[in-house]
Formats: sequence, C-alpha cells, structure tokens
Amino acid sequence: MEYTKLGRSGLEVSRICLGCMSYGDPERGYPTWTLNEEQSRPFLKRALELGINFFDTANFYSDGSSEEIVGRALKELARRDEVVIATKVYFRMRPGPNGSGLSRKAILAEIDNSLRRLGTDYVDLYQIHRWDSKTPIDETMEALHDTVKAGKVRYLGASSMYAWQFLKANHVAERHGWTRFVSMQNYLNLLYREEEREMLPLCQAEGIGVIPWSPLAKGRLTRDWDEQSARSEADEVGKRFFATMADADRKVVEAVAQVAAERGVPRAQVALAWVLQKGVVTAPIVGATKPHHLEDAVASLAVKLTPDEVARLEEPYVPHPVMGI
Repeated sequence: MEYTKLGRSGLEVSRICLGCMSYGDPERGYPTWTLNEEQSRPFLKRALELGINFFDTANFYSDGSSEEIVGRALKELARRDEVVIATKVYFRMRPGPNGSGLSRKAILAEIDNSLRRLGTDYVDLYQIHRWDSKTPIDETMEALHDTVKAGKVRYLGASSMYAWQFLKANHVAERHGWTRFVSMQNYLNLLYREEEREMLPLCQAEGIGVIPWSPLAKGRLTRDWDEQSARSEADEVGKRFFATMADADRKVVEAVAQVAAERGVPRAQVALAWVLQKGVVTAPIVGATKPHHLEDAVASLAVKLTPDEVARLEEPYVPHPVMGI
C-alpha cells in the first residue's frame, strides 16, 4: 500500500479509500442493495489487511446503519489511531424541520449522532455531503469549525459542488479564522470528466486533497456496456447518470476493455489507474461487494499508464451535462 498526505494537511491516508455505502441494513433507507453486517465484515477486515487505513461513510447511508456497521467492525479489528474515518452530513435523517441541511442546529446534532453510531469520540474527516443553498455559508462554516474546536472532528471536507461554491466556503473560513476544507470528494471517472474544467485546477492551486467517488462509474467501466449487475438493475439513481450519453460512454468503455486486454489485467485496474495518475488525486473511493474488488483496487496502484494509453482512454470522451451536484 502507498500512503500520502490529504492535500496540504498533515493527515496520512492510504491511496485507496474504502467507500462504505455498500455496507448497511438493506431494510433501512437508501440504498437497497447493501450487504448486511455479517456480509460486510470480511471486506472491512480484508481492507485493513491490504493496508487500507481510510474508510468513508455518511450518516445518510442506510439510515445510519452504515456508520454502525463500520464503527463496530473497525473498533474490533483495529486501534482507533490506526484508521482514518470519514463521514458526511447534509441529507435528510428525520422528517420535519431541521432534519436535514447544514444549519448550525443540524450540524451540531448530526455530529453527535454520527459519533454515537460509529462508537468513537471523534471523526477524522467530517464532510458536507452537498451544498445547502438555504443556509448562509457563514453559519455552516462556523458550526463546522466549532465541531473541530470541540474535539469531535479533526479535519473538514466537502463533496460535489460548483468550484465557486467551494472557493467561497474556504474564503469565508479564512476570513474569520475558522477551519478550512482540506479535501474535495467529487464525481470523477473516465465517463465523467467535467471536474477537469474548474474543480481539479482549483484543488491543485489550493493544495486541496481530491478523493473521487465512483471512480469506476458505478461499475460501468468494469464490464461490457450491455452487461448488467444486481446493483445496476436496482440503482435508479445510477440509471439516470447514464441515460443521456450512452453512445459516447459505450466507446469509452470499449477503450478501457482494449487497454486492459493488451495489458492482461482487469478493466477495473485500468480505470482506477487513470484516476490515480492525476497528480491532484489523493485516493479514489472504491466500493467493494466482491473479494476481487479490493484486490483489483490495490493492484491498480502498480499500473502505470503510458501517455499513449491515457490518450486512447480519453479520446472518445465528449462533454457531459453536470451531474452529481
């Protein structure tokens, strides 16, 4: 395993982050295709064995049960100071007023709820899951800063927004002497490269760590275009991501298949290697529901694409509508 700093922060993380949305009670909330606790535990254990120390979840995943499963497993399998636990806040957790969003009331309530479910005194990386247009950013950034000062959070991050919003949030924090965001978790893969226009250059210039979600495009880059999986058939959100640009996306998938066949490696390794070769990327967030998913993710660190291979993988891409925000 390789390790690196998360942006300009002093936090050291593995270059592969295990995304834990796949681990949760399938009877609770979104998504419905999750692995239960007994099924999830081997993946968390194997990730630790492979040297992965970075685990990403969210309060929203499976109505909090993802945090519960991850927290119990890591507490039993590793020392707290050996792992980096990331979670998120924004989406609705209960009906009625103040049950979602990034108000001071919501943030201060949800950090305590996440800590209780995770069974820990602090979260290493606390991220806003989306931008809250109904709450002043000053209120959000001060509340997040207070979670840091209270010792409940070590670092702050953000996910999936416009570059101007991200820059504004950090500017507000800097102006007031509050804690800045050190990372951006955005949607980036060979089927969606719109982040290359503004967000990635901004993160590069500001020393922000980039931890892309869905680097394999919800698995579409790992198999033939017309091949379905249990998740792809059940994931209504995922279906919307690939409904408008199918012809162009198919050509990218075919290019991945060609490069992988020439190298004699699984397609997942090639698709992840493309993300990893971007200097601004700290660690792609990889989901794992089959044993080989983790093995392929770690093996991708050794795949060094040539300039010609990168060009072949990128050539079929056409601009996409903005997604994931």
